[in-house]
Amino acid sequence: MKILAVGKNYLDHIKEMNSDRPEEPVIFSKPDTALLMNNSVFYLPDFSNNVQFEAELILRICKEGKNIEEKFAHKYFDGIGFGIDFTARDLQQKAKEKGNPWTLAKGFNGSAPVSEFLPLSTFPDIHNISFSLQVNGVIRQNGNSKMMLFDFGKIISYISKFITLKKGDIIFTGTPEGVDKVSMGDKLAGFIEQNKILEIEVR
Repeated sequence: MKILAVGKNYLDHIKEMNSDRPEEPVIFSKPDTALLMNNSVFYLPDFSNNVQFEAELILRICKEGKNIEEKFAHKYFDGIGFGIDFTARDLQQKAKEKGNPWTLAKGFNGSAPVSEFLPLSTFPDIHNISFSLQVNGVIRQNGNSKMMLFDFGKIISYISKFITLKKGDIIFTGTPEGVDKVSMGDKLAGFIEQNKILEIEVR
């Protein structure tokens, strides 16, 4: 399996990062060793002083596809979950300044905690799914799939032009505003609608 992710997909997050609105989805990847499952502990790496959380809705690909038409994209994923794109912001900033890739800042071990996946039938409208992240009991991020610049169909169609999607692949669909640094002892809880679906302790 592979982990693919979308950057700059919520306008308010683009503004808080002082970035430019993209004309097409911004795609990056994480290795499978970034995956953190079953509410496992997240251990802060010693190579960064500024690891930040980015709460996201995630998609589970259910069958192989390439050059997928946007109107058929809904047939290629069967579950929606909650993920955190942990980012070593200091490494990312250094890479950006030198024009280098973000791979180490985004893809380090354990940087992609994911929840269980809920079947699509759970959602009356996949274009209107609310999600949020609490840190130590305080809501720090709020988002909704209707706020995405590029919706699920566009993301899947776009990626599949370049990279063949396969069963079991995971797509992170972007984060809303409110990203911030995590610290030792923090407890993070991810919600889809009102349902807590992910819990992570930082050590």
